Amino acid sequence: MSNSLGRALRSFCGVLLLLLTAALLTAPTATARPQAAAPVPPATLTEVTGFGANPSNLQMYVYAPATVTAHPPVLVAVHWCGGSGPAMYSGTEYSQLADRYGFVVVYPSVTRSSKCFDVSSPQALRRGGGSDPVGVKSMIDWVTAAYAADTGRVYATGISSGAMMTNVLLGDYPDVFAAGSAFSGVPFGCFATTDGSEWNSACSGGTVIHTAQEWGDLVRAAYPGYTGPRPRMQVWHGTEDDVLRYPNFGEEIKQWTDARGVSQTPAATDSPVSGWTRTRYGGTGDQAPVEAVSLQGVGHNLYAWGMAARVITFFGLDAAGPTPQPEPGGCRVTATTNAWNTGLTASVTLTNTGTTTVDGWRLGFTLPSGQTITNGWGATYAPASGTVTATNATYNGTLAPNASVTIGYQANHTGNSAAPGAFTLNGATCGAS
Repeated sequence: MSNSLGRALRSFCGVLLLLLTAALLTAPTATARPQAAAPVPPATLTEVTGFGANPSNLQMYVYAPATVTAHPPVLVAVHWCGGSGPAMYSGTEYSQLADRYGFVVVYPSVTRSSKCFDVSSPQALRRGGGSDPVGVKSMIDWVTAAYAADTGRVYATGISSGAMMTNVLLGDYPDVFAAGSAFSGVPFGCFATTDGSEWNSACSGGTVIHTAQEWGDLVRAAYPGYTGPRPRMQVWHGTEDDVLRYPNFGEEIKQWTDARGVSQTPAATDSPVSGWTRTRYGGTGDQAPVEAVSLQGVGHNLYAWGMAARVITFFGLDAAGPTPQPEPGGCRVTATTNAWNTGLTASVTLTNTGTTTVDGWRLGFTLPSGQTITNGWGATYAPASGTVTATNATYNGTLAPNASVTIGYQANHTGNSAAPGAFTLNGATCGAS
């Protein structure tokens, strides 16, 4: 391995410094599942083996909520370079969103030493050519058989290497995926190599520039003769990305607007969050053909809690599905932590199980001894230790009956990395799960 490749791959492995770093170090234990097209245990991350053609020896993990919709949608959530399926499960909210909306999540996991997805080889860049995309397609087929899934509602999302694989999957299998969402990725075919290398420095450096039609032609060449509809695409990128440079964002927009046959001139531009610029192409609504979100001053470490809900909205997975049943107490809280050395991150999901809307919430909880919050997201936290109150942000203060909000924080600890407890919502005691 060359020094430049080694440095590049090490950069990938270190980009998610807060939430995702912790997830990498303390991924959950997964239940092994022998080959069989039968549902997996509910609400449990489960490894499935023998799922079909798998030329690159990927591992398959599945999460199905306790209540799965009839003919459920399927979401493929693809990890970053150096990550794993269980780390993607721990480091993102897709399983909690599946609990709410009833879809099934597939977490592919790389076994090659780099833990990077193959987005470079000629085999990976054509339909049925081999390598990772074939294995992922087999996983989708397995879930379709096990759950009678809706083959018209299959989606892919990924972070970094997983974002690049999302682009590849949508290019190879336009008849399988309805939409994709890529966080810090590159266009389909940009990382192509012919020497067996996993790394393409020209692409990562943002110097591979094509016309929209040229990019579109690369996508169309992956499945010659296909004339059906192309998936919708959502792309996210930070302007200060130093691993996969920002010009790749514009090249992705060119590629997918051309593939979808829509104008490169935005149909709508807004700023849903300070520092974000969102452009939509070919439509103005939440399910526009192409949506692009640029984050000013943000680097490769782009993904943050709360973004997954926007992905789900773009996919349309929040349009229908089961909701949790009300329970005594009016609120329920689920809290988990991922710890390393003297630090940890925590994810806290608050659900309004009452029958009236909560307009403005204050979530009280007690931190274990020795823990001190250093920063947080989704709420403001005070004080930093002991009995803490998390107060809603301006954008998430309303909780309808059965609605949930997920917040999180990073903390230091002196040995006790347990989750918080003794939860209250606006002074009323909450149940915990």
